[in-house]
Amino acid sequence: MIPYWRLSGYYFFYFAFVGAFSPYFSLYLQSVGSTAAQIAVLMSLMSVMRMLAPAMWGALADRLGVRVPIVRLSALLSMLGFAGFLVSDAYAALFASMAFLAFFWSAALPLVEALTFAHLEGQASRYGNIRVWGSVGFILAVLGLGYLLDDLPVRTVLWVTLATLGGILACALAIPEAHRPVSAALHDPLGAILRRPQVRALLLACFFMSAAHGALYVFYSMHLVAHGYSKTLVGWMWTLGVVAEIAVFMGMPQLLRAFSLRGILVFSFATAILRFLVIGWAPDSLALLLFAQLLHGATFGAYHAAAVAAVNEWFGARHQARGQALYGSVSFGAGGMIGGVLSGYTWDWVGSAWTYSLGALFALMGLLVLVGGWREPSVAEQV
Repeated sequence: MIPYWRLSGYYFFYFAFVGAFSPYFSLYLQSVGSTAAQIAVLMSLMSVMRMLAPAMWGALADRLGVRVPIVRLSALLSMLGFAGFLVSDAYAALFASMAFLAFFWSAALPLVEALTFAHLEGQASRYGNIRVWGSVGFILAVLGLGYLLDDLPVRTVLWVTLATLGGILACALAIPEAHRPVSAALHDPLGAILRRPQVRALLLACFFMSAAHGALYVFYSMHLVAHGYSKTLVGWMWTLGVVAEIAVFMGMPQLLRAFSLRGILVFSFATAILRFLVIGWAPDSLALLLFAQLLHGATFGAYHAAAVAAVNEWFGARHQARGQALYGSVSFGAGGMIGGVLSGYTWDWVGSAWTYSLGALFALMGLLVLVGGWREPSVAEQV
């Protein structure tokens, strides 16, 4: 029996943390005197650790044959790391707390993704029905905190975010372990999988897609506030994007029956190019910003669901945790770090419009890699 609500609860609080942290923590850092470059470095530590931690924890999980104990340890130590922000706002202390938090927090999601697919056992199209609760958690956190920050100090971000980490820990304690099913890919060496052209093309394309989103996740809230929008509206803008994401997750079974994984990904990358150009060059048009946020359903929702489905199929049971960890490390880790750090420097150097144009360029590079490197039919087409 699939532990639907326990897995859904974990996703809910995990992405509630993202909803409280990603849009608003940069505002807190700005309030304590951090520069744009310092903010970019601090926020990009999450991406740096996503390059290092998931691969290490994923390899350990595959070797031991268990994932849940690592997920629980990750949740506990993440809370301890975040508590450091309550002690000091000196840059060195912020750096140390962020690094500690990021190292353990980033270990969990690839393992939970692997757990989810293991529990689904051949019903991968139902992934969206579980993952959608993460989007619901994100919406409630980003919208609720946006309202709170219009009346309360920015430091409120710390307490709300800490509460979401407590929810993650509670749900981690409730998630059951899953057995590892035998699959046709069980005996495929990891190196052989990584030598497949479509696997390399997807991973490199995902690197560029996350780099494209770097400025969005680090500076989007500051971008809107600088153009006169209230923090409440900022919360609603993030919410709109995730509502579009929810719609896509709920419709993924139908999309996967109608289109190939490759086709969905190509559309997502093309949409990202348009989205970031609009955000960069039309910040004073609320109608265009609303349109750009609706495109989040494609640039993250459809993209992520298709990417994890491809990784699930290609890496098989034996390498599932490492496959999801590699996807997370290359995309959200390396790609997110490069995109976030570069945006910090270009933001002060050439301004917001050209910074988001750089994001559009990254998306174009990912599209070219994907189209050129993934030529054979997708898994969905071969079934």
